[in-house]
Amino acid sequence: MLMMMKTQVHSRPSSLVSLLTYSPRRAIRASRDHVRADNLKSHIPSGSSSPSLCSCGRKHFLEAASPTKPILPIHSPNAARSKDVSGTFESQRPDWYKELFAWFLSTGMRSYEAEIAGYKRKLFNNLTAKAEKVLEIGVGTGPNLKYYASNENVCVFGMDPNQKMEKYACESAREAGLKPENFRFMQGVGEAIPLDDDSVDAVIATLVLCSVSDVTQTLNEIKRVLKPGGIFLFIEHVAAEDGTFFRHVQNVLDPVQQVVADGCHLTRNTGLYISGAGFGGGAEINTTAIYSFPWIIRPHVYGVAYK
Repeated sequence: MLMMMKTQVHSRPSSLVSLLTYSPRRAIRASRDHVRADNLKSHIPSGSSSPSLCSCGRKHFLEAASPTKPILPIHSPNAARSKDVSGTFESQRPDWYKELFAWFLSTGMRSYEAEIAGYKRKLFNNLTAKAEKVLEIGVGTGPNLKYYASNENVCVFGMDPNQKMEKYACESAREAGLKPENFRFMQGVGEAIPLDDDSVDAVIATLVLCSVSDVTQTLNEIKRVLKPGGIFLFIEHVAAEDGTFFRHVQNVLDPVQQVVADGCHLTRNTGLYISGAGFGGGAEINTTAIYSFPWIIRPHVYGVAYK
């Protein structure tokens, strides 16, 4: 059963994607409190860098939209720079580890996906009706692809650092009913997304910002590739409240989690990063608790930010 710990939502129209062109300047609030600039700095470590969120793509997907050029050509200076610096953020793992982790995500997260499904439907149902170019960073084995497939014109770019995810993601795309030419599994990192400026309608991240090593840079890249009026949808596990026993357990297990879960951090205040990222249209950030396996990632934030 889904149990809400606390929900704080800014007043906006009910349809998420109807707001693709909605971008008033307004104060951004975090999930619990007003975040002052000086308070935010105390929670966000300086000089952090991040693992990547990408993987190799298939040539026929690159050429699907046109016989002469990719779906989204990579030619802007920032996109070219992203390709050049992506290696800086890529974590090096042996192939057996990548294969094992991909297999675990495909088989070990089913109870979690069943519990979180209600939140995902809430975020994604209207998205498929409006957004035709969608980037999902950390696409993994593709559990979100079924939420996009009702729009036959949607084009999904899925990035992941682990190329072993590709076969699972492509199978999920096929099962979801996405046309082969409408799904591209591509190599790249969250800190250096290999797409043009202002090129996608929406960016999706679910259980991703926990494992990048530079959250701020990743959020800057998300803003860069979003079109004006575009939206960023997220569901992320976060640190428990300071001073609680649960937070103490997270602090103890965090180093182990980073090793066994491909760089995942248990103690990130991701909601504060998003609220302080400077999304021009504001952000709606909600908190909840997810009780299915794995229990250590129980506290969550979810919501939408507007460019």
